[in-house]
Amino acid sequence: MDGHKVNTADVGMRLVVAGKVTLTIGEKSLILSGVAPKKSRNSCAPLSAGSDSKVTVPFYNILWAEATNGTVVIDYAFAKSSTTLEPRKYTFQTTQGDGSPAAQPSPETFASIIMSRAYGRSLKQKRAYVLVNPNSGPGNAVRMWEKEARPIFEAARMAIDTVILKVGGEATDLTEKMDLDRYDTVIACSGDGTPYEIFNGLAKRPDARRALGKIAVSHVPCGSGNAMSNNWNGSNHPGPAALAITKGIITPVDLSSITQGDRRVVSVLTQAVGIMAEADLMTEHMRWLGNKRFDVGLLQRVFAKKCYPCDLALKVEVEGKDEVKAFYKRWKDSNGSGREMDVKTVDGYEEDDKGEGLPRLRYGTVNDPLPEGWELVRYDTIGNFYCGNLPFVTEKASFFPAALPSDGCQDLITIPGTLPVHKAAQALISTESPNFFDNPNVTYRKISAYRIIPRDQPEGCISIDGESIPFEPYQLEVHRGLARVLTKNGRFEGPGPKGWERASA
Repeated sequence: MDGHKVNTADVGMRLVVAGKVTLTIGEKSLILSGVAPKKSRNSCAPLSAGSDSKVTVPFYNILWAEATNGTVVIDYAFAKSSTTLEPRKYTFQTTQGDGSPAAQPSPETFASIIMSRAYGRSLKQKRAYVLVNPNSGPGNAVRMWEKEARPIFEAARMAIDTVILKVGGEATDLTEKMDLDRYDTVIACSGDGTPYEIFNGLAKRPDARRALGKIAVSHVPCGSGNAMSNNWNGSNHPGPAALAITKGIITPVDLSSITQGDRRVVSVLTQAVGIMAEADLMTEHMRWLGNKRFDVGLLQRVFAKKCYPCDLALKVEVEGKDEVKAFYKRWKDSNGSGREMDVKTVDGYEEDDKGEGLPRLRYGTVNDPLPEGWELVRYDTIGNFYCGNLPFVTEKASFFPAALPSDGCQDLITIPGTLPVHKAAQALISTESPNFFDNPNVTYRKISAYRIIPRDQPEGCISIDGESIPFEPYQLEVHRGLARVLTKNGRFEGPGPKGWERASA
């Protein structure tokens, strides 16, 4: 990553260029004086304007700046709306040696300062392996990539290799065999299914730890479920997401191993048994509805008052909502360093387990005897077993507001299936408000491992990161900070559980 430290002494620095235009380094923006707002994306030259006219370009939106042969070029992302960006360009001729102030910096130095301000801790000119899933969501992923995301990356001088995926599972095969030294990030232009395949492709490699620790996964949202982009980029739209990736900060995140039968896969998003699993997997025929298909599926099952009996064993790390809020506050106050887990881990594996593949399973697999200290409890009336590692499940629905990137925990909510319809519906609808976490019908815990055994029904749905697995027992354990992603701010987007700032840490 770029280790440049922003120099506050740069603020106020000016460069005078031809046409009586002055460029000034501000606190958070580049200020262009004597330049009129641009009317057309096709014009590279600034329009003439009075000396009092100013244009402000946030450093976050600046994609590139350079000075060569007396010409200063600034590429930036212009916000056409809150959801749409397009790359635009300013080109200035310098007046160096022709009446320009003697004390001003050279154009090359000034452009270098702009780039340092624009990128900060983020890596410039990222090398990206882009996997586009044309079948995601309503089927517009290729158009979204070409029209909304690719132009942003190209203006930022990123090196891009693009593959249009043809079959399911191809992203797993490609990332399993990719050249790790050729890329900095793998970008999924898709819904949430392709990032799941990417993580599992990296996890299948014989050098899985190096792969997961080196390649940062990122997401341009093109599907009906875009949870990863909402949490990492703070946006459900390709343009703003592309800008967030361009400026993205490498962020460690927890990855979980799931064992079922003789199979081991990894999960970074959610696991669901019950209402949420069926609302996702059994509404595939409604993809044309976008995110609304999940709402329709939820309401159908709430009115049916469905229950999903199971036996469940949990390794609980934080129990109770007040304790979860206090834990969240400690984490935030310590800038994310978190607390030590019961088993000390380094990048997801025990200190005495430093092989190349996935970490050794501390608790064995679902086929092994129940780990010591675990208790299998019978639950007859669970309506919703939902476990996740990201705050937002859709653009507005925050099921796991206390989720943190690398605290070594999954956040678990359970809701009884026997609730009166109006109370169940009220609980699920409130995920789009700050009140869901405190709903008395929602149980919220932080856990580091669990085993779940569905029973009393011949078939049903289990969803792992939005992908279906057999309706059979499985076991999960968390590997702290094993994977890497690109995030807008070095953390998950989201306000946290309501009132966490006032919690007693």
